[in-house]
Amino acid sequence: MLLLSQLLVGFVILIHLYIVWLEMFAWTTRGPKTFRSLPAHLFEPTKVLAANQGLYNGFLAAGLIWSLLITDPGWHRNVAAFFLGCVAVAGIYGALTAGKRILLVQTVPALLALAAVLLAR
Repeated sequence: MLLLSQLLVGFVILIHLYIVWLEMFAWTTRGPKTFRSLPAHLFEPTKVLAANQGLYNGFLAAGLIWSLLITDPGWHRNVAAFFLGCVAVAGIYGALTAGKRILLVQTVPALLALAAVLLAR
């Protein structure tokens, strides 16, 4: 179960590193293809806002990376649970305010990883 939890946390990390890249560096090129419900003319004016969001997603990824580097099982579990909880809450908020798809892309993987982390002993 420990290996599964680490793999799932790693998957959430990869999702957030992709989000960092998308929001900070590819907002005006890849963003319109990803967020089709947003009018194309809004990507350039919202570039700085998206980069700010990307930075926050980077902090979530950094926290999860940190959790994988912690050797103490209790601290590892607590730090991973905290950051996965943050990801899940952000995903729920995003699903309510931006698009339902965020629930599947962000919240579900975070909750699966959180369950695995809490069950791993």
